[in-house]
Amino acid sequence: MSTSTKETSKEAYVKKYTIILALLALVLSLGFIGCDEEGEEADGEDTEETAEADGDLPVIAVNGSTTVTPIMQKVAEVYEGAELTISGTGSGDGIKALIDNNCDVAMASRKMKDKEAEEAAANGVETEEVVIAKDGIAIVVHPDNPVEELTMEQLKEIYLGNVSDWSEFGGSGEITVVTRESSSGTFGVFSKLVMDKEPVVAEAVQQKSNGDVVRTVAGAEGAIGFIGLGYLDDSLKGVKIDGVTPSVETVVDGSYPISRDLNLYVPADHPEHVAALLEWIKSPEGQKIVEEEGFVPLN
Repeated sequence: MSTSTKETSKEAYVKKYTIILALLALVLSLGFIGCDEEGEEADGEDTEETAEADGDLPVIAVNGSTTVTPIMQKVAEVYEGAELTISGTGSGDGIKALIDNNCDVAMASRKMKDKEAEEAAANGVETEEVVIAKDGIAIVVHPDNPVEELTMEQLKEIYLGNVSDWSEFGGSGEITVVTRESSSGTFGVFSKLVMDKEPVVAEAVQQKSNGDVVRTVAGAEGAIGFIGLGYLDDSLKGVKIDGVTPSVETVVDGSYPISRDLNLYVPADHPEHVAALLEWIKSPEGQKIVEEEGFVPLN
């Protein structure tokens, strides 16, 4: 092959290679342009999503006491500062959920136990207690039961299983003892104030909620149970304890012997929208709901 022929082939090769590089550059350039456009669109979508999120109400997860649940459900209906999701599963469950960072607010019809406080500290959760109402634990029987009054000691004897017939107190027939699960705040207060923490008779009918106790006692003439004052209605009869009728008035004046605070527990470093909710519940508008639901307002 002659030198001129080699140069011609080389020139052709360089020319062809140059064209290929140019095409590749063009393709890459178009690709980068596409990426930029997609990036701009993605940024626009992010901005739009953020704007929508900013426009939405914050969501506050509330879990715990079935006694406190009616108050918080009513709050959820009228409060405009946040969307509340309510789960009434018992005081112990609510406090556990707060410790495990599975809810924002725990409802509790009793004080937090020492072991729960220790568990919270071990999990890095510092809690704050907020009292939102007061309550009495009403001792209830079927409306047809002639028994009107019991003493604290008689009540304890019934729940220990030492007395099993209403004839001991002026009635008749076998006593059916209805109680709550151990995770219940209502049970915790009853156990402390009535039972001196002695165990309830093993044959007692155990129910999950105040509502379940209401239905059980209302449906059985020989039954006796205990519920938050706000659940007392015409399907039941609240008996006097040591001569005192369970009522808002006797809880306020301190004469009813089985009374307690209703609480919310939140992380000490709770966000502003949770703080706003707590303040609203303690306001006259929030305390009006407490009263409407049959519990005792703070003032």
